[in-house]
Amino acid sequence: MRDRIQPHFLIAVLFGALVLSFFILQPFFAPLSLSIVFSVVLHPLYRRFALYFKGRNSLAALATVGVGIVLLLIPTLVLGSQLLKEAQQLYGSLSEDNGASMTRSFEYVAPIAERYVPGSAEKIVEFSASLDSYSQEALTWLIGHVGAAFSSLAAIFLDFFIFFVALYYLLRDGAGLQARLIELSPLNDRDDNAISDRLGLAVNSVVKGRLAIALIQGVLTGVGFALFGVPNPVLWGLIAVIASTVPPIGTALVVAPGVLFLLATGHMGAAIGLAIWGSVAVGSVDNILGPLLMSAGTQLHPLLVLLSLLGGIAFFGPVGIFLGPLTVSLLIVLLSMYTDLSKRNGAGESSVVQ
Repeated sequence: MRDRIQPHFLIAVLFGALVLSFFILQPFFAPLSLSIVFSVVLHPLYRRFALYFKGRNSLAALATVGVGIVLLLIPTLVLGSQLLKEAQQLYGSLSEDNGASMTRSFEYVAPIAERYVPGSAEKIVEFSASLDSYSQEALTWLIGHVGAAFSSLAAIFLDFFIFFVALYYLLRDGAGLQARLIELSPLNDRDDNAISDRLGLAVNSVVKGRLAIALIQGVLTGVGFALFGVPNPVLWGLIAVIASTVPPIGTALVVAPGVLFLLATGHMGAAIGLAIWGSVAVGSVDNILGPLLMSAGTQLHPLLVLLSLLGGIAFFGPVGIFLGPLTVSLLIVLLSMYTDLSKRNGAGESSVVQ
């Protein structure tokens, strides 16, 4: 009797522990997921440091994390503070101007539009009057919420801390952890290694593809700002690189303020040109080039990559930009493995019958 109860009791306790562990770790899901992803991407660099430090894995992992901090955290803080400063300056210039430049722009356009569309001039003037108040409200909201975001720096730094600590241990102990997971898995070691290798390729493809897209969009944004006369195009191009990794708005976080700046300073034609450039030249990179770059290592169709990106963002939040394609890639690997296993079992049964 006791022997029959023990397995059921163990399963019940195990299930309870899993549920409790999920709720304990759930607040840190995003930084932990990103640490797993970037431990795969940074593993070649870690191996080079390990060779340089002659097998001292702790020192190699610490050096790799140090490189990650320099490349990720410091530019983010510098550019974030610069973005806040630029937004405050824009808000101050618009407040001092009191919408006069924007009103002059619409007054210039109204007579031209009236020639082709009778009665449109009055509508444009009304829109200009309302747009001025709306833009002031929008900028007030932006400044207020940026301040609120910076006031929650403690939570942001906690996520960064968890990310880098988890990244350190995953780099240092990743090989042992992988071996332990393979040992616990009921699948053949060959199948486990195949899953691990395929996911490694998928992670590198998704992350490197996403970073390549961010760099391309940042360069195009900076070029657009330079062409249409927005100040500090290099700075805004660098900010667009970071904004590109913030789905689903992306580079619109940078292009939209540039368009508003041109409207506020009376450059209607340049504002329209920049809006078209941002939606066509910059925006199409994410929708067209993105799935192509990220489909190579994941072995997914570009349409499936695009759908997994959007669905991953909707389900996982911002980290879904990585987890969406990786989850679908894992599904394809498991389906392929299940098909091979079924064929092997079918061939084995046939040989036994014969």
